[in-house]
Amino acid sequence: MPEIQLLRPGHAPALLAFEQENRSYFAGSISDRGDDYFARFDEQHRARLAEQEAGVCYFHVLVGAEDEMLGRINLVDVADGSAELGYRIAESAAGRGLATWAVRELCDLAANSYGLTSLRAGTTLDNAASRAVLARSGFTVVGERQLSGRPGLSYLRSLADFTAPPGTRARPVSDARGR
Repeated sequence: MPEIQLLRPGHAPALLAFEQENRSYFAGSISDRGDDYFARFDEQHRARLAEQEAGVCYFHVLVGAEDEMLGRINLVDVADGSAELGYRIAESAAGRGLATWAVRELCDLAANSYGLTSLRAGTTLDNAASRAVLARSGFTVVGERQLSGRPGLSYLRSLADFTAPPGTRARPVSDARGR
């Protein structure tokens, strides 16, 4: 199985390549990041790391057995025990259960490493794969929303069942220093 790693400075080249290689694939189901994102990628990467250091977001990458970037899965807008979940899986890795595995693993990390009690997520109505991932991962539909001007759904996931028993720790995630 791949490894979930907390975003660190050394991920920048592989992450940029991942985003460039999958840009048109991602644009089929979520809004395009725009040319500016790619032109200013190093600046964007540093900003994400600063947000992570401040504890307002937790950015992760999914790295395969041969150090290939397979996806990213993030917790943003962390506040009051909750965060918004977002994820992207490479086209070459899609359809193999990686997104469902990663979302479940991140739910565990969110509860047991980051102390969160719930996660929010959203997906467009036409993204059946993402809707299925969220449903298989215990998210429930709580309303409708617009995502980049497209009709979508809002989801919520309580993390109560991911709470570690007293005196135990969740599996460690590789931290910003690569440990």
